Amino acid sequence: MRVLGIETSCDETGAALAEGGAVRANALLSQVKLHSEYGGVVPELASREHLRNLLPLARAAFAEAGWTPEAVEAVAATRGPGLPGALIVGWRFAQAFAFARGIPCLGIHHHEAHLYSAWIEGSPPRAAWEAFEPNVSLIVSGGHTLLVDVPALFRHKLLGRTLDDAAGECFDKTAKLLGLPYPGGPAMDRLAEEGDPDAFDFPRPMLNDPGDDFSFSGLKTSVRYFLRDHRELLEEEACVRDLCASIRQAIVDVLAAKTLRAARRLRRGCVTISGGVACNRLLRRTLVEACAREGIRFRAAQPAFCTDNAAMIALVGEKLLESGRAPTPWAADSEPGWTLS
Repeated sequence: MRVLGIETSCDETGAALAEGGAVRANALLSQVKLHSEYGGVVPELASREHLRNLLPLARAAFAEAGWTPEAVEAVAATRGPGLPGALIVGWRFAQAFAFARGIPCLGIHHHEAHLYSAWIEGSPPRAAWEAFEPNVSLIVSGGHTLLVDVPALFRHKLLGRTLDDAAGECFDKTAKLLGLPYPGGPAMDRLAEEGDPDAFDFPRPMLNDPGDDFSFSGLKTSVRYFLRDHRELLEEEACVRDLCASIRQAIVDVLAAKTLRAARRLRRGCVTISGGVACNRLLRRTLVEACAREGIRFRAAQPAFCTDNAAMIALVGEKLLESGRAPTPWAADSEPGWTLS
Protein backbone atom coordinates (compact mmCIF):
# COMPACT_ATOMS: atom_id res chain seq x y z
CA MET A 1 0.00 0.00 0.00
CA ARG A 2 1.31 3.44 -0.93
CA VAL A 3 0.69 5.93 1.88
CA LEU A 4 1.18 9.67 2.20
CA GLY A 5 2.05 10.71 5.77
CA ILE A 6 1.53 14.22 7.14
CA GLU A 7 2.88 15.69 10.42
CA THR A 8 2.15 19.20 11.77
CA SER A 9 1.61 18.72 15.51
CA CYS A 10 4.04 21.38 16.72
CA ASP A 11 6.96 23.14 15.02
CA GLU A 12 8.08 20.59 12.42
CA THR A 13 6.33 20.30 9.08
CA GLY A 14 6.61 16.85 7.58
CA ALA A 15 5.45 14.96 4.50
CA ALA A 16 6.54 11.39 3.78
CA LEU A 17 5.71 8.49 1.50
CA ALA A 18 5.80 4.84 2.53
CA GLU A 19 5.19 1.55 0.75
CA GLY A 20 5.54 -2.02 1.94
CA GLY A 21 6.85 -0.91 5.32
CA ALA A 22 9.65 1.14 3.75
CA VAL A 23 10.12 4.91 3.67
CA ARG A 24 10.28 6.07 0.06
CA ALA A 25 10.57 9.80 0.85
CA ASN A 26 10.77 11.87 4.01
CA ALA A 27 10.62 15.67 3.70
CA LEU A 28 10.92 17.68 6.91
CA LEU A 29 11.23 21.37 7.74
CA SER A 30 12.05 22.56 11.26
CA GLN A 31 10.95 25.93 12.64
CA VAL A 32 13.63 26.10 15.35
CA LYS A 33 15.32 29.16 13.87
CA LEU A 34 12.01 31.04 13.69
CA HIS A 35 11.04 30.33 17.31
CA SER A 36 14.52 30.75 18.79
CA GLU A 37 13.97 34.52 18.86
CA TYR A 38 11.16 33.98 21.38
CA GLY A 39 12.79 31.24 23.44
CA GLY A 40 10.00 28.75 22.68
CA VAL A 41 7.33 27.76 20.17
CA VAL A 42 4.80 30.50 19.32
CA PRO A 43 1.63 28.59 18.30
CA GLU A 44 0.29 31.18 15.84
CA LEU A 45 3.62 31.45 14.04
CA ALA A 46 3.89 27.67 13.91
CA SER A 47 0.47 27.37 12.26
CA ARG A 48 1.34 29.99 9.66
CA GLU A 49 4.58 28.23 8.81
CA HIS A 50 2.75 24.95 8.33
CA LEU A 51 0.34 26.68 5.95
CA ARG A 52 3.24 28.16 4.03
CA ASN A 53 5.38 25.04 3.81
CA LEU A 54 3.19 21.93 3.78
CA LEU A 55 2.27 21.91 0.09
CA PRO A 56 5.86 22.54 -1.13
CA LEU A 57 7.10 19.80 1.21
CA ALA A 58 4.52 17.35 -0.12
CA ARG A 59 5.65 18.14 -3.65
CA ALA A 60 9.26 17.60 -2.61
CA ALA A 61 8.37 14.20 -1.16
CA PHE A 62 6.63 13.16 -4.37
CA ALA A 63 9.66 14.27 -6.39
CA GLU A 64 12.03 12.33 -4.11
CA ALA A 65 10.01 9.12 -4.44
CA GLY A 66 9.26 9.59 -8.12
CA TRP A 67 5.54 9.26 -7.43
CA THR A 68 2.59 11.26 -8.64
CA PRO A 69 -0.30 12.12 -6.30
CA GLU A 70 -2.42 9.60 -8.23
CA ALA A 71 -0.15 6.79 -6.97
CA VAL A 72 -1.17 7.33 -3.33
CA GLU A 73 -3.65 4.75 -2.01
CA ALA A 74 -4.20 6.15 1.50
CA VAL A 75 -3.32 9.14 3.67
CA ALA A 76 -2.23 9.07 7.32
CA ALA A 77 -1.89 12.28 9.32
CA THR A 78 -1.27 13.32 12.89
CA ARG A 79 -4.69 14.00 14.39
CA GLY A 80 -3.44 14.73 17.91
CA PRO A 81 -2.23 15.57 20.43
CA GLY A 82 -0.52 18.86 19.67
CA LEU A 83 -1.04 22.57 19.11
CA PRO A 84 -4.64 23.13 17.96
CA GLY A 85 -3.87 25.46 15.06
CA ALA A 86 -0.90 23.42 13.87
CA LEU A 87 -2.86 20.18 13.91
CA ILE A 88 -5.72 21.68 11.90
CA VAL A 89 -3.38 22.56 9.03
CA GLY A 90 -2.07 19.04 8.52
CA TRP A 91 -5.27 17.18 9.36
CA ARG A 92 -7.44 19.22 7.00
CA PHE A 93 -4.80 18.96 4.26
CA ALA A 94 -4.83 15.17 4.63
CA GLN A 95 -8.63 14.98 4.65
CA ALA A 96 -8.90 17.19 1.57
CA PHE A 97 -6.29 15.18 -0.33
CA ALA A 98 -7.94 11.87 0.53
CA PHE A 99 -11.47 13.12 -0.17
CA ALA A 100 -10.46 14.50 -3.57
CA ARG A 101 -8.82 11.20 -4.49
CA GLY A 102 -11.51 8.98 -2.97
CA ILE A 103 -9.02 7.11 -0.78
CA PRO A 104 -8.94 6.35 2.98
CA CYS A 105 -7.68 8.90 5.50
CA LEU A 106 -6.51 7.71 8.91
CA GLY A 107 -5.85 9.94 11.91
CA ILE A 108 -2.73 8.87 13.82
CA HIS A 109 -1.99 9.42 17.49
CA HIS A 110 1.29 11.33 17.64
CA HIS A 111 2.61 9.44 20.67
CA GLU A 112 1.69 6.08 19.18
CA ALA A 113 3.77 6.95 16.12
CA HIS A 114 6.71 7.95 18.34
CA LEU A 115 6.36 4.69 20.24
CA TYR A 116 6.84 2.64 17.06
CA SER A 117 9.58 4.88 15.64
CA ALA A 118 12.00 2.76 17.67
CA TRP A 119 11.28 -0.07 15.22
CA ILE A 120 12.35 1.94 12.16
CA GLU A 121 15.79 0.77 11.08
CA GLY A 122 18.14 0.36 8.13
CA SER A 123 19.06 2.42 5.11
CA PRO A 124 16.79 3.02 3.34
CA PRO A 125 14.68 3.02 6.52
CA ARG A 126 11.91 0.52 6.98
CA ALA A 127 9.69 -0.67 9.85
CA ALA A 128 10.93 -3.93 11.39
CA TRP A 129 7.45 -5.13 12.29
CA GLU A 130 8.60 -8.75 12.17
CA ALA A 131 11.07 -8.05 14.99
CA PHE A 132 8.46 -6.59 17.32
CA GLU A 133 8.29 -8.02 20.85
CA PRO A 134 6.47 -6.95 24.03
CA ASN A 135 8.25 -3.99 25.59
CA VAL A 136 8.17 -1.08 27.95
CA SER A 137 8.41 2.15 25.99
CA LEU A 138 9.69 5.51 27.26
CA ILE A 139 8.44 8.40 25.13
CA VAL A 140 10.30 11.61 25.97
CA SER A 141 9.77 14.80 24.01
CA GLY A 142 9.66 18.54 24.63
CA GLY A 143 6.14 18.46 26.01
CA HIS A 144 5.53 14.86 27.04
CA THR A 145 7.08 12.16 29.20
CA LEU A 146 5.20 8.87 29.01
CA LEU A 147 5.92 5.33 30.15
CA VAL A 148 3.90 2.75 28.22
CA ASP A 149 3.54 -1.01 28.41
CA VAL A 150 3.22 -2.53 24.93
CA PRO A 151 2.21 -6.20 25.32
CA ALA A 152 1.39 -6.62 21.61
CA LEU A 153 1.52 -4.67 18.37
CA PHE A 154 -0.89 -1.72 18.63
CA ARG A 155 -1.96 -2.64 22.13
CA HIS A 156 -0.85 -0.18 24.78
CA LYS A 157 -1.33 0.48 28.45
CA LEU A 158 -0.26 3.86 29.77
CA LEU A 159 1.75 3.25 32.94
CA GLY A 160 2.75 6.78 33.86
CA ARG A 161 3.05 10.33 32.64
CA THR A 162 4.52 13.59 33.83
CA LEU A 163 2.41 15.36 36.43
CA ASP A 164 3.83 18.78 35.49
CA ASP A 165 6.91 19.67 33.43
CA ALA A 166 8.05 17.01 30.97
CA ALA A 167 11.71 16.01 30.87
CA GLY A 168 12.22 18.00 27.68
CA GLU A 169 10.63 21.07 29.23
CA CYS A 170 12.90 20.74 32.23
CA PHE A 171 15.94 20.58 29.97
CA ASP A 172 14.82 23.63 27.99
CA LYS A 173 13.76 25.72 31.00
CA THR A 174 16.86 25.04 33.08
CA ALA A 175 19.01 25.68 30.02
CA LYS A 176 17.33 29.07 29.68
CA LEU A 177 18.17 29.80 33.33
CA LEU A 178 21.79 29.03 32.46
CA GLY A 179 21.67 31.48 29.54
CA LEU A 180 21.90 28.82 26.84
CA PRO A 181 20.30 29.33 23.41
CA TYR A 182 16.98 27.77 22.37
CA PRO A 183 16.43 24.86 22.07
CA GLY A 184 18.19 24.37 25.38
CA GLY A 185 18.13 20.59 25.62
CA PRO A 186 20.66 19.85 22.85
CA ALA A 187 22.87 22.75 23.98
CA MET A 188 22.88 21.43 27.54
CA ASP A 189 23.65 17.91 26.32
CA ARG A 190 26.71 19.13 24.41
CA LEU A 191 28.12 21.10 27.36
CA ALA A 192 27.30 18.32 29.83
CA GLU A 193 29.62 15.95 27.97
CA GLU A 194 32.54 18.06 29.26
CA GLY A 195 31.19 18.60 32.78
CA ASP A 196 31.22 16.81 36.12
CA PRO A 197 27.80 15.26 36.89
CA ASP A 198 28.68 15.05 40.60
CA ALA A 199 29.64 18.71 40.96
CA PHE A 200 26.18 19.77 42.19
CA ASP A 201 23.53 17.73 43.96
CA PHE A 202 20.09 18.41 42.50
CA PRO A 203 16.92 16.51 43.50
CA ARG A 204 15.62 13.45 41.64
CA PRO A 205 11.83 14.04 41.86
CA MET A 206 9.70 10.92 42.47
CA LEU A 207 12.73 8.67 41.99
CA ASN A 208 11.72 6.44 44.89
CA ASP A 209 7.99 6.77 44.35
CA PRO A 210 6.54 3.28 43.71
CA GLY A 211 4.36 4.55 40.85
CA ASP A 212 5.31 5.17 37.23
CA ASP A 213 4.50 8.90 37.03
CA PHE A 214 7.13 11.60 36.62
CA SER A 215 7.58 15.15 37.91
CA PHE A 216 10.29 17.60 36.91
CA SER A 217 8.98 20.99 38.03
CA GLY A 218 10.63 20.58 41.43
CA LEU A 219 14.01 20.04 39.82
CA LYS A 220 13.52 23.13 37.67
CA THR A 221 12.58 25.19 40.74
CA SER A 222 15.58 23.87 42.65
CA VAL A 223 17.90 24.98 39.84
CA ARG A 224 16.25 28.40 39.72
CA TYR A 225 16.74 29.05 43.44
CA PHE A 226 20.27 27.66 43.37
CA LEU A 227 21.25 30.04 40.57
CA ARG A 228 19.54 32.93 42.34
CA ASP A 229 21.93 32.42 45.23
CA HIS A 230 25.01 31.55 43.16
CA ARG A 231 24.89 33.80 40.11
CA GLU A 232 28.65 34.04 40.09
CA LEU A 233 28.89 30.44 38.85
CA LEU A 234 27.47 31.48 35.48
CA GLU A 235 30.58 33.59 34.89
CA GLU A 236 32.80 30.51 34.79
CA GLU A 237 32.58 28.24 31.74
CA ALA A 238 33.70 25.19 33.70
CA CYS A 239 30.95 25.75 36.27
CA VAL A 240 28.32 26.06 33.52
CA ARG A 241 29.47 22.73 32.08
CA ASP A 242 29.29 21.16 35.54
CA LEU A 243 25.81 22.58 36.09
CA CYS A 244 24.67 21.14 32.75
CA ALA A 245 26.13 17.75 33.61
CA SER A 246 24.57 17.72 37.09
CA ILE A 247 21.11 18.71 35.86
CA ARG A 248 21.26 16.19 33.02
CA GLN A 249 22.32 13.45 35.43
CA ALA A 250 19.37 14.17 37.72
CA ILE A 251 16.85 13.95 34.87
CA VAL A 252 18.38 10.81 33.36
CA ASP A 253 18.60 9.05 36.72
CA VAL A 254 14.82 9.36 37.12
CA LEU A 255 13.95 8.39 33.54
CA ALA A 256 16.22 5.34 33.50
CA ALA A 257 15.33 4.07 36.97
CA LYS A 258 11.58 4.21 36.42
CA THR A 259 11.82 2.64 32.98
CA LEU A 260 13.93 -0.30 34.16
CA ARG A 261 11.78 -0.73 37.27
CA ALA A 262 8.66 -1.05 35.11
CA ALA A 263 10.36 -3.52 32.75
CA ARG A 264 11.38 -5.72 35.68
CA ARG A 265 7.95 -5.57 37.29
CA LEU A 266 6.15 -6.46 34.06
CA ARG A 267 8.81 -8.97 33.02
CA ARG A 268 9.35 -7.36 29.66
CA GLY A 269 12.45 -8.44 27.78
CA CYS A 270 12.71 -5.25 25.76
CA VAL A 271 12.87 -1.50 26.46
CA THR A 272 12.48 1.20 23.81
CA ILE A 273 12.91 4.98 23.85
CA SER A 274 11.66 7.56 21.38
CA GLY A 275 10.90 11.27 21.10
CA GLY A 276 13.22 14.25 20.87
CA VAL A 277 14.89 13.69 24.26
CA ALA A 278 15.79 10.16 23.15
CA CYS A 279 18.69 11.84 21.33
CA ASN A 280 20.23 12.72 24.71
CA ARG A 281 23.56 10.96 24.83
CA LEU A 282 23.60 10.21 28.55
CA LEU A 283 20.09 8.79 28.46
CA ARG A 284 21.03 6.41 25.67
CA ARG A 285 24.26 5.33 27.31
CA THR A 286 22.58 4.81 30.67
CA LEU A 287 19.79 2.68 29.26
CA VAL A 288 22.16 0.67 27.05
CA GLU A 289 24.33 -0.18 30.06
CA ALA A 290 21.40 -0.84 32.42
CA CYS A 291 19.59 -3.07 29.94
CA ALA A 292 22.79 -5.03 29.28
CA ARG A 293 23.18 -5.67 33.00
CA GLU A 294 19.56 -6.81 33.28
CA GLY A 295 19.63 -8.98 30.15
CA ILE A 296 17.00 -6.76 28.50
CA ARG A 297 17.10 -5.89 24.82
CA PHE A 298 17.21 -2.17 24.06
CA ARG A 299 15.96 -0.27 21.03
CA ALA A 300 16.16 3.49 20.48
CA ALA A 301 14.68 5.49 17.65
CA GLN A 302 17.29 6.66 15.17
CA PRO A 303 18.09 10.37 15.67
CA ALA A 304 16.40 11.22 12.37
CA PHE A 305 13.14 9.76 13.70
CA CYS A 306 13.34 11.05 17.27
CA THR A 307 12.02 14.50 16.43
CA ASP A 308 8.55 14.90 14.94
CA ASN A 309 8.48 13.47 11.41
CA ALA A 310 5.99 12.20 8.86
CA ALA A 311 7.81 8.92 8.11
CA MET A 312 6.68 7.36 11.39
CA ILE A 313 3.13 8.60 10.68
CA ALA A 314 3.09 7.01 7.22
CA LEU A 315 4.52 3.68 8.41
CA VAL A 316 2.12 3.34 11.35
CA GLY A 317 -0.80 4.39 9.14
CA GLU A 318 0.08 1.80 6.51
CA LYS A 319 0.37 -0.99 9.08
CA LEU A 320 -2.89 -0.07 10.81
CA LEU A 321 -4.84 0.06 7.54
CA GLU A 322 -3.38 -3.26 6.41
CA SER A 323 -4.35 -4.72 9.80
CA GLY A 324 -7.99 -3.78 9.23
CA ARG A 325 -8.22 -0.44 11.03
CA ALA A 326 -11.18 1.53 9.68
CA PRO A 327 -10.48 4.96 8.15
CA THR A 328 -11.27 7.98 10.29
CA PRO A 329 -14.73 9.45 9.56
CA TRP A 330 -14.72 12.50 7.31
CA ALA A 331 -16.48 14.60 9.94
CA ALA A 332 -13.78 13.94 12.56
CA ASP A 333 -11.88 16.95 13.84
CA SER A 334 -8.32 17.05 15.08
CA GLU A 335 -7.85 16.21 18.78
CA PRO A 336 -5.30 18.49 20.51
CA GLY A 337 -5.83 16.75 23.86
CA TRP A 338 -5.99 13.17 22.59
CA THR A 339 -4.67 10.82 25.29
CA LEU A 340 -2.80 7.59 24.60
CA SER A 341 -4.86 4.61 25.73
